[in-house]
Amino acid sequence: MKSDCYENRELSWLRFNQRVLEEAQTGSNPLLERLCFTAIFQSNLDEFFRVRVGNLLRKQKEKPKKRDELSDMKPKEQLRAIYEQVRSLSSERDSAFHEIMDALRAEGLEQITIHSATPAEQTMLSEWFKREIRPVSMPVIVDKGKQVPFLRDRALYAVLRLESKSGVRMGILPVSDQCQRIIRLGSSGRFILAEDVILAFAHTVFGNSRVIDRTLLRVSRSASITPEDIGDLRTGDTRADMEIMLAERNRLPIVRMELSETFYPPALEYLCKKLEISMEQVFFAKAPLDLSFAYECKNIATAPKLQYPRMVPQKSDMIAENRAMFTQIRRKDILLSYPYESIRPFLRLLDEAADDPAVISIQITLYRMARDSRVIAALCEAAGRGKEVTALTELRARFDEQGNIEWSKVLERAGVHVLYGPENYKVHSKLLLIERRNRGKIETFTQIGTGNYNEKTAAIYTDYCLMTANSQIGADAANVFAALKKNALPEPQQELLVAPHGLQSAVLRMIDDEIGHAHIGEPAYIGLRMNGLCDKKIMDKLTEASCAGVKIELLVRGICCLIPQIAGKTEHIEVRSIVGRYLEHGRVYIFGTPERMRVYLGSADFMPRNTEKRVEICAPVKDNLLKQRLYDEFRLQFDDPVKARFRTADGDYHLPEGGEQARNSQETLHQAAYARAEKINDTKE
Repeated sequence: MKSDCYENRELSWLRFNQRVLEEAQTGSNPLLERLCFTAIFQSNLDEFFRVRVGNLLRKQKEKPKKRDELSDMKPKEQLRAIYEQVRSLSSERDSAFHEIMDALRAEGLEQITIHSATPAEQTMLSEWFKREIRPVSMPVIVDKGKQVPFLRDRALYAVLRLESKSGVRMGILPVSDQCQRIIRLGSSGRFILAEDVILAFAHTVFGNSRVIDRTLLRVSRSASITPEDIGDLRTGDTRADMEIMLAERNRLPIVRMELSETFYPPALEYLCKKLEISMEQVFFAKAPLDLSFAYECKNIATAPKLQYPRMVPQKSDMIAENRAMFTQIRRKDILLSYPYESIRPFLRLLDEAADDPAVISIQITLYRMARDSRVIAALCEAAGRGKEVTALTELRARFDEQGNIEWSKVLERAGVHVLYGPENYKVHSKLLLIERRNRGKIETFTQIGTGNYNEKTAAIYTDYCLMTANSQIGADAANVFAALKKNALPEPQQELLVAPHGLQSAVLRMIDDEIGHAHIGEPAYIGLRMNGLCDKKIMDKLTEASCAGVKIELLVRGICCLIPQIAGKTEHIEVRSIVGRYLEHGRVYIFGTPERMRVYLGSADFMPRNTEKRVEICAPVKDNLLKQRLYDEFRLQFDDPVKARFRTADGDYHLPEGGEQARNSQETLHQAAYARAEKINDTKE
């Protein structure tokens, strides 16, 4: 049954991507950063079509067709609403892109077209095409007797309608991935994109045919496939099956086609028929079809005012550089906040564990790693020194599958025991357990994170890293790894909240506790910070808590299917969302007023995939000072006067009306990290 408190998951995600696009439209952001937000918006949308739209198109073919639990919409109704919203957002993206490029022209960065190039530049570009493209070009003629060639996912193609003595045909010329994307014209900031040059001169590879129409084309292919879908191709070997699945994924159906210009309607209909897509899946763009070149523009226009001021992750004032990490963690729990504080102390912990003769074992869950991963290097070093090292490597981490397959091979060659986890359940947790012998006894050191063990994302995602020597948390972590080694799902633990069997139920109990306090007239409070909220059981309980008078504050970056401020239902719930310089990635749960506050951090959003279909770990924060710090930072972000968009009962998000002098919470947190680091340096001096 549809509820007016809930929003369809897919449409909620589109609202999130609209907030990303708004950062491109926000004049107070530096111009090149605004340009990059258009690329982020597009990249997000690409993944959305490949995964979510691909999944809906599969569901549309199923019988009976299931309705969405929250909105009561059938797959076809969801797709229709998605296409309509995407067309509107794409138009906004085009306008934002051209507004930004117009402003950048005054700063010396100018994208030209073949028509706005000078005669000398046109001659140079013609020579470039003859030299770089013609020798390696693979043109294809499509007519009634030939099929459209296989179009690669997200690749660019020049498509021409050609007229010759034999009639009108279609010519397709791939834009090679090997050619430079940005072609600079002299030493100035003038440039043209390679695909525009290729489109302009593509006719020269098709003989004497006359061009009567031309466009650039880009398709997105579905990525909605699982190892179970490969059927008879399965070998029984997890890694081999994943490699087969990846090969099959490259050939999945097209879910979207984008064109850079209008195209002769009958020819477009013919193309859609050949590609087995509907006209609903065709989108026209006035901005470049691939906006990833935006990041390269930072190397052309280098004026400081065009980019965010440089910020560097700082030393943590909880860490002494001249003392072993084990000693410091044994003395007190340590909390790191990325990217404001550096990931180096965590890397030190791994390096020291590899080098310490007293360390017996290291166990870790790996989801997404950096390309040149120091984490992997430390694990390999530890195994080489005779430690018992176990790494659960999640091969199903979407779009990181191939990288994780390669890392699993590296780890195995180094002597690491590699696990792949329970079948049909991703291991998304960020959990590290180190066991160490100390005076005849075994002590444990546990790290629980909200983000991946990835040095690159630790510099651009906001995440928390908790390191503790708490013996019960260590025992719980050992139980989790013991289950995973058997390819089994962990049972509920004493301290750790573990999905899929223990997290959701524990959260519901803690919400019930707050309802109980409200019923007897006591102040009751829930504060949740996460990336997504669409778990109906939890949303139902939050709605019940709101009706009981519990004050609920939700800081949700992405999908939020719960609509606040609806009288008699969610009137005590407030929803905010921050999209800014850094990607908000931390998950923190706060239950209770300050004097009885329980605080957890971990890897799980409140979405069914996290609470019911993944192994997730959330840990209690025991130290009162750390609990207060997490609450204060939650409060700072929730009350952000610049970036904390607030949601109203109509489902829309609105920017706060902070004055010109207001500073956003990410800037404040970074300045605070700098101030703490300066105190460390002053103390040394």
